[in-house]
Amino acid sequence: MQHNDVAETKTTENQLTAEQLQAVALLIEREISRVIVGQKEIVRGVLICLLAGGHALLEGVPGLGKTMLVRTLSEVLDLKYSRVQFTPDLMPADITGTNVITQSSDGSKHFRFEPGPIFANLVLADEINRATPKTQSALLEAMQEKTVTAANEMHVLPQPFFVMATQNPLEMEGTYPLPEAQLDRFFLKLNVEYPSASELVEVLRRTTIEHPVHLNKVTDAATLVAMGNLVREVPIASHVLDYIARLVLATHPENPEAPDITRKYVRYGASPRGAQALVLAGKIRALLEGRFNVSYEDIVALAAPALRHRIIFNFEGEIEGMTADRLIAQLTEELPRD
Repeated sequence: MQHNDVAETKTTENQLTAEQLQAVALLIEREISRVIVGQKEIVRGVLICLLAGGHALLEGVPGLGKTMLVRTLSEVLDLKYSRVQFTPDLMPADITGTNVITQSSDGSKHFRFEPGPIFANLVLADEINRATPKTQSALLEAMQEKTVTAANEMHVLPQPFFVMATQNPLEMEGTYPLPEAQLDRFFLKLNVEYPSASELVEVLRRTTIEHPVHLNKVTDAATLVAMGNLVREVPIASHVLDYIARLVLATHPENPEAPDITRKYVRYGASPRGAQALVLAGKIRALLEGRFNVSYEDIVALAAPALRHRIIFNFEGEIEGMTADRLIAQLTEELPRD
């Protein structure tokens, strides 16, 4: 299948097959890899968020290509794209839009809503934790309800709608922790790691040439919506669903069956949204791997991205440096599989 064939195809929900979905997804990953070096798991995680209709949070120190990844994705997809640079003086109306006074030809004045950059299919919220909590919360309604309310009037956002946010680690100067309610609205949290020596050499080679890479448009909004509808049809066995439920409940210290590590270090466990994210992400991963059923391996592979931002540690856990990834790794290793 050629790039232009995919870009020109307007696929409907009824026409899309699992094989077509996998082919389009692989083309998206291939185009992104022409710009982004390595980071295959991060690219796959962002793609899973897109197909799930969820939002992705990318965390890593500056200079690791987080913003470049989202910009590259916007070039590969035939979607309306906007970027918001979060700063301490950014106001909520700078994101959502505001009512402005306009004058008609007869001289009368009236209010007209001027949409903000949130009115796009793919929104890059760059360095989201550099803005104040008040401004961060402006994204809550948009991310969850996919609407914006201004002057008691609700405005529907275009579909599909995805927020791809980047943030620096909280210990860096000038950052604010994201509210727990907003963190929970991110489908996956992806940690962007520093590249290896060979990957860094390739980054230097690609970023110091005179001519940038020209990317092909791979798919459009209608196909993405159809792909999102298809992934929900993937079956998941009852024993895998039971494993997901037990895994999420194992992060809750008040649960009678919670392991000692959870009781010792965790204050609040993952929300039901974490379990929902695991189910849907598992379905998508299975399709991308060429399977039409969800396995335990899918859930284990996605447990950290789906749950790491939904677990809050107590004082002892913070003092002893316990991390969500360490906790989740131990839980998935020790939790029985029926």
